[in-house]
Amino acid sequence: MLRWLSPINAWISRLCMYIAVAGLLGIVTVVAYQVFGRYVLNDTPTWAESLALVLVLYITMFGAAVGVRDAGHIGLESVLVMVLPERHRIWVEILIHLLVAGFGLVMGWNAWLLADSVMAYKIPTLGLPEGLNHLPLSIAGGLIALFSLEHILALIAGEEVRPSWH
Repeated sequence: MLRWLSPINAWISRLCMYIAVAGLLGIVTVVAYQVFGRYVLNDTPTWAESLALVLVLYITMFGAAVGVRDAGHIGLESVLVMVLPERHRIWVEILIHLLVAGFGLVMGWNAWLLADSVMAYKIPTLGLPEGLNHLPLSIAGGLIALFSLEHILALIAGEEVRPSWH
């Protein structure tokens, strides 16, 4: 299962990072236009700040999901875990990934419920559904669970998950 899951997850991870980079470029463009409008045209675009905030949500959540897959997140090694024999350490690491996957599933499901409940409302300055603000949390939660599953399978197989940029 790991043989076909890893390439798919690596592709999804790279896609998320491309989307995050595009979102970052979008933020730079939108904020630059907002500053230009405010100080040069003396006419601040009202939609710019709202769009930048929506883009920040997508960048942050997709980046967090990729961080789980590529182990780029902050991790603290417990001395207790480090001194355990290898066969016991694997079970603790599997438990950690199960907890992360559970968190991702709970976050994704509840974010989906929230997004669905506010989808009928509009972001006033953009005219877009308010649920778009919560959709990246739902997507990232699912991806976090999927990427944690890959780590669990890799631990069971005695392999390492290769970062998606290699």
